[in-house]
Amino acid sequence: MGTWIFTHGDTDGICSAAIAFAANPDAHIFFTHPYGLAEDLDTAGDDDNVIICDIALSENHLVRVLQRFTSIAEKGKLTYIDHHPLPETVSKDLMPGRMVHSLDSSTSELAYSLFQSALEPFQARLAIFGAIGDNQDNTILIQQLLKRWDKRTLYFESGVLIQGIEGQKRNYELKRRIVSNLAHNMPPSADNQLIELAVQQTRLEESAIRKLVTHVQVMGRIAYTFNFPFSLGKTAIYAAGLTDATVGVACEEWKDMVDVSLRTFSMEVDLNRLLRLIAPKLGGSGGGHKMAAGARIPKEKIKAFLNELNKHLTQDIKK
Repeated sequence: MGTWIFTHGDTDGICSAAIAFAANPDAHIFFTHPYGLAEDLDTAGDDDNVIICDIALSENHLVRVLQRFTSIAEKGKLTYIDHHPLPETVSKDLMPGRMVHSLDSSTSELAYSLFQSALEPFQARLAIFGAIGDNQDNTILIQQLLKRWDKRTLYFESGVLIQGIEGQKRNYELKRRIVSNLAHNMPPSADNQLIELAVQQTRLEESAIRKLVTHVQVMGRIAYTFNFPFSLGKTAIYAAGLTDATVGVACEEWKDMVDVSLRTFSMEVDLNRLLRLIAPKLGGSGGGHKMAAGARIPKEKIKAFLNELNKHLTQDIKK
């Protein structure tokens, strides 16, 4: 019986995996995403100990994912740790295995709470790094943990990690090394390559912000870009910020699909709800958080997607 940690490749996924790895040092680390989870779970055996961190459940693959969950929970051990909204057809109480789920904190915080008894005091920093990376550092627990440290240093370390992995989507060798280093109490700044990548990325970001002004297009309540050569999530943030649009949308063509990242600063908008409503009708899928979400839409339907999104925003927001 082996142990597997399936996790997302962003800061929260890396930090929650590092927490799980610190508590399960013989585990294999496997980076995945909502669209690939069903297939990737076949890497583990039914009788293995499987820990899943920071991976939302996609409606398009839900049946197969739940089948694998059930098989593993019956013969092995399954732990699902996540903070994304569940599909409406899924009942938290009826999920197979052990489920640690909350919309109100980062996955890193949830993983820390679950594995805390197996961790050293220094490893509390991992929950803080992950929470900062996912903009969920104002929770009661994270604020309590921050009091143990000079928070300015921890925000610096978080920035090194966040900026260092930006643009390293499929560099899984680097990310596995980071998970191992973090689990062994090495802060992000101890990795010289990560420091160099963070500085490079920050300089690229400054240049991208200046160029984005001439690329962003506005349609009603949305500001969007196509194939802008920068991070999708950050492009969406700056598209909204530079135009004061309600929602920033960054689109990137990939084969016959378009990957879409969306961000909003409005408390009136629920991007997760909108994407789960709109995307399936157009042959795509989507979801995430209220203010930060993503979708994958067929290329020929992307204009219709933008139109539908703008229409719903116009209807939902009165001002």
